Amino acid sequence: MLAPERHELILRSLRRHGRLRVAELVAELGVSAITVRRDLAELDSAGLLRRVHGGALGITSADHTAGGRPTIGIVVPSAATYYSDVIRGAQAMADRHGARLVLGVSSYDATIEQERIDKVLGAGVTGLLLSTALGDADADKVGSRLDDIEVPLVLMERAFGFPQVAREYDYVRTDHEYGAMLALRHFAALGHRRIAVNLQATVTAYWLRRGIEAAASTLGVEVFLSPVDLPMEGKDAATLAQLDAFLAECESFGTHAVLIHSDEHAARLVERAMELGLRVPEDLAVIAYNDVTAALAVVPLTAVSPAKFILGGTACELLLRRLESGAPRPTAVQHLSLLPELRIRSSCGALQPAIH
Repeated sequence: MLAPERHELILRSLRRHGRLRVAELVAELGVSAITVRRDLAELDSAGLLRRVHGGALGITSADHTAGGRPTIGIVVPSAATYYSDVIRGAQAMADRHGARLVLGVSSYDATIEQERIDKVLGAGVTGLLLSTALGDADADKVGSRLDDIEVPLVLMERAFGFPQVAREYDYVRTDHEYGAMLALRHFAALGHRRIAVNLQATVTAYWLRRGIEAAASTLGVEVFLSPVDLPMEGKDAATLAQLDAFLAECESFGTHAVLIHSDEHAARLVERAMELGLRVPEDLAVIAYNDVTAALAVVPLTAVSPAKFILGGTACELLLRRLESGAPRPTAVQHLSLLPELRIRSSCGALQPAIH
């Protein structure tokens, strides 16, 4: 039995019994006392239980708020790339308020997500920060799952509302539609009238498509939305064929400007373009979307940069204010949109201050 499975069984037993002895867990799990003690130490360190002589006690809400120090859950699709900054922002705000975070990661799987939510709620957290595995395009599939959460809830990078859910929730999200407009506006200012766009199948792409459509109409530019599935890495024949297919589409469309979501896909495209003798930005101007690794590309990428760290901190602060008030809804529900910025680097050939 793997450690995560043992941890889940230990916590489940604690929720039923409130207290467990090492000997009981040895018999239940079929492992050694040393293994059980190591598991209890790890769970105690994570704040999911309290070790005592000979066993462990379950954590209650009173434990989490003792001395005015709340513990809140944060469940996100990933602990890497984009969401690493969101988590760091939430952690920094929690530290400032003397609070503690309990992290759950869903890996963009709705079933795993429900398990992670149940786990952090079972640990007695007093509030929850949540970025669901499903995005706004699939809001109808989220349904009543949110309404079943009994602690105060703040959504991050999601904007679910009626009729998909029974009540409105606080949320903090990036205005990705505005981010798409920033990219197209910058290309237009550089004189590009035709722009190719390649979006990966992500939650963010839903909002980017809406923003691209509106911005293209406003700016009077032509946009080609490519169906090619760009790779992030690799030099095998299939990978090169995909990259070459997109570059051929750009040539056919008559564009020298491309918007790519995400950074890694944009960086690989730039590498391939240069291998084929194209100059970046002279022959191909590139803007990436996300700005996680864009500055590290072989040609530093101009990128639309969501305020990821600030988003995590803002969501955490909003939740903590609700918890400190002693009521789940002491004020009006807040829907907050944070504007990304355009960080100008070498891949567009125009070095100037960031556009907000």
